[in-house]
Amino acid sequence: QVQLVESGGGSVQTGGSLRLSCAASGRIINGYAMGWFRQAPGKEREFVADINSSGGTTRYADSVKGRTTRYADSVKGRFTISRDNAKNTVFLQMNSLKPEDTAVYYCARRKTFGVEVYEFDSWGQGTQVTVSS
Repeated sequence: QVQLVESGGGSVQTGGSLRLSCAASGRIINGYAMGWFRQAPGKEREFVADINSSGGTTRYADSVKGRTTRYADSVKGRFTISRDNAKNTVFLQMNSLKPEDTAVYYCARRKTFGVEVYEFDSWGQGTQVTVSS
């Protein structure tokens, strides 16, 4: 069983930056793809980004083969997902933040190949990001 703990959230103004961290314990995450989601008040949890494992790509479906990372259209060019397998940690660098990025951000482990909530497990408790105009 893997436990995930997010940190790094906070309050920033429009255009600011934050770097979220997701630290794993209990089991290493090197062999797993990992993802970030967010949930704003009154809205459903939505995919933000994910990153493949450090292993080979032959085990993946064509939709993700050769693609290390994927992003939601709303964050492309502004957010960057990365991982440090030596530290068992996944990061989300968020730049040019907008008020619509305000949400609780969660990290999770990907079970299959898609980006739906049910395709991820081992959810962390989340970290709040608030962007003011």
